[in-house]
Amino acid sequence: MAERLAILGAGKIGESLLAGLLSSGWKDVVVTGRRQARVDELRERYGVEATLSNAEAVAGADVVVLAVKPQDFPALLGEIAPSISSEQTVLSVAAAIPTAQIESRLADGVPVVRAMPNAPSTVHEGIAGLCAGAHAGDEHLDLAESVLSNLGRVVRLPESAMDAVTAVSGSGPAYFALLAEAMIEAGILLGLSREVSTQLVVQTMLGTAKLLRDEQMHPVDLREAVTSPGGTTIRAIRVLEQKGVRAAFLDAIQAAMERSQELAAGEQ
Repeated sequence: MAERLAILGAGKIGESLLAGLLSSGWKDVVVTGRRQARVDELRERYGVEATLSNAEAVAGADVVVLAVKPQDFPALLGEIAPSISSEQTVLSVAAAIPTAQIESRLADGVPVVRAMPNAPSTVHEGIAGLCAGAHAGDEHLDLAESVLSNLGRVVRLPESAMDAVTAVSGSGPAYFALLAEAMIEAGILLGLSREVSTQLVVQTMLGTAKLLRDEQMHPVDLREAVTSPGGTTIRAIRVLEQKGVRAAFLDAIQAAMERSQELAAGEQ
C-alpha cells in the first residue's frame, strides 16, 4: 500500500474514491477542492488533509489521482507539473484523455496510468478499465489497481481498447437507466403504480446482475432459463427481436466508441 495518496478534485468519483480508501484502512490521503467551503467540508466530514493547492497536495505523494473534469486538465497539469517526479505514479480517471497527452505536460519518465471508472463507482459497485502509459510498468498498474479496487472491480487492457471500455461500461449505466425507464413506464401502462413498477424493475435488474456476476451464468443461459416454450417471455423476446433492439444496441455502442475516439483526438 502506498504511504501517501493525493486526490486532485473532489467531485463524485474523487469523493467516492476518498470514502472507499478510508473505509479500507488507507490512512495518508490528501484531497483538493476548488472552493474553501468544499475544502472545509471534506476536512470535517472525513478527517483528512484538504487544500485548495494542487501543487501542495502532490508534494510527497506516492500516487497522484487526477479526478478533475477533462476540460480542467490543461490548467491542472500546468499547476502540478513542476512538482511531479518519476518517483510518483499519476493515475488519471478522466474520460478520453490519452496517457500521451498527460505525459507531454509532465517531466520525462513520469509513469502515467489511465483508468475509465463508471457511475456505479460512487456506490463502490463500479468497474474500471485500466491501462499503462509509456513509462508505467506492472508495479504502477498494481498500485493503481489497489487504489481503484476500492470503487469496485478493475480490468487491465491496452490503451487502444479504452474507447471501447468507455462505450460499453463508461456509458453503460445510461443504457440500463433508459431500459429501466422504459420498463417502469410499461408497468404503469399495465396498471401498476409508479412506486411498485419502479421497485419491480430496479430489483429485477439488481438480481439479474447478481446472477450473471455471482453465479457466473452466461446471459444466454439465464435468458433460456426464464424463457418457457410458448410462454410470456418468448413472446416478448420475439417482439424485441422484431423491433431490432439487439441491432440498435450494437449500433449505439459503436457510435459511443466513435465519439470517444473523436474526443480523444481533440474534436469537439
